[in-house]
Amino acid sequence: MSERVTPGRTHGLITLGVADALWADVTADSMVPTASGAFTRSPSSAEAGYVLLGGHLVATARTSDGQWSVAEAEVRRAAAALNAVAMDRQDLVRVGPFRGVPRQERDEETALRWRRRIAGVMHEFGAPERAAHHEFDGPCHLAGIDWRRLLVEQARGGTQRSWWLPRAVVRLLDAAEHAETQWVHAARTRRGAGTEPFPHPRQATSPERPATALRPYHGELSGQLYSALSRKPGFSRQVATWLCAVCGSAAASVLDHCHEHGYARAPLCQSCNTQERPDHLYSNDIRVAGRYSRLFGADTDAWLRHWHRCPGCRARTTLPLPHLAAWTAHTACRSLRPTHRAAGGRKPCGTLRVYWTGSHNAPHSCLLTVAVDFCPSGEHRVLAEVPYREAAERFRTWLAETAPAVAAAAGPDRVDGLPEQPRPVIADTNGEGLALF
Repeated sequence: MSERVTPGRTHGLITLGVADALWADVTADSMVPTASGAFTRSPSSAEAGYVLLGGHLVATARTSDGQWSVAEAEVRRAAAALNAVAMDRQDLVRVGPFRGVPRQERDEETALRWRRRIAGVMHEFGAPERAAHHEFDGPCHLAGIDWRRLLVEQARGGTQRSWWLPRAVVRLLDAAEHAETQWVHAARTRRGAGTEPFPHPRQATSPERPATALRPYHGELSGQLYSALSRKPGFSRQVATWLCAVCGSAAASVLDHCHEHGYARAPLCQSCNTQERPDHLYSNDIRVAGRYSRLFGADTDAWLRHWHRCPGCRARTTLPLPHLAAWTAHTACRSLRPTHRAAGGRKPCGTLRVYWTGSHNAPHSCLLTVAVDFCPSGEHRVLAEVPYREAAERFRTWLAETAPAVAAAAGPDRVDGLPEQPRPVIADTNGEGLALF
């Protein structure tokens, strides 16, 4: 990596133009592509007292000659952190568009709001290629990251399109947005107290040195209903004071809960919350995406423990219906999936899908159907039909073998205080107006 000479220093401070060149130079070999103009182009907030670089927030200061400057050491520190990030371009997280999702409480003084900015650019230009090559006045970077080079557009059914970013980048942008929110809250407090609105550059906050230390989640919300918690004023701000209860490395932004039983599970970051969200095609039909290989593979214990934070799922030693259906398709019926010849061996063909039918008045009577779409040997090929009771029993056996500690903490001896019947979760095919959740 080359080290560019950076003139214009004053007691360790460099001008924004020099900082732009330095940032581009020292991150040239990073797996995460960066953009020029990290300090001088939208949505940077240098004149507001800070700039976001990756997951870090770096403070700016006005020198005696009236120019805005930044500490060179802080730029290099943020660059070193970004260079250390490992990124898998195949591990993608959906970042939009989302319909019917309630807007979370946001501080309007924060500038990043990266999901909203990406949505605005994509609605204007229509495709990542056009956004990447078109000159426009919108955000050319997010926290110094050139997101346009990483955005992937996927189409379903030829019409419905969605946008995806690598999980590592989503976590960086979520960390940057959290650091910015903490900064704004701290600045507002200082203004109210009549003190200096922004600290010295060397006192800048970052995910490692936040204005308010994030605390690990220790089950403080255990057994409480999400419907009651979500109505409390300022609750989303309280959630943001926790670390994600699954990855333990990012700030939480949402309170994950069981849609079947209604109980809060734990605070999660956006990345983990997206990872565990079933990919619904319809209310009773989901596509079993590649991320399930992590949920029921490398990170099995963490996710099973998280799902069993719901007293209803833990007492019945099962999973919410969408996750049980995905587990049945991905794990229990893995050997049934057809394969075809490919470079380096055989490859599973088609797209794995599972759907179910039944009545919400008798959820245990539903039938799970595992199928493969777009299979060369027969489109919409049915692999198996598994009754709910059989799927639940298979899961209990697998759970005891795969995650004995989680299985030991579950069981029918902990059903006190739970409703005798779970909440309606399956659309009644004989009724009208009944939704999955």
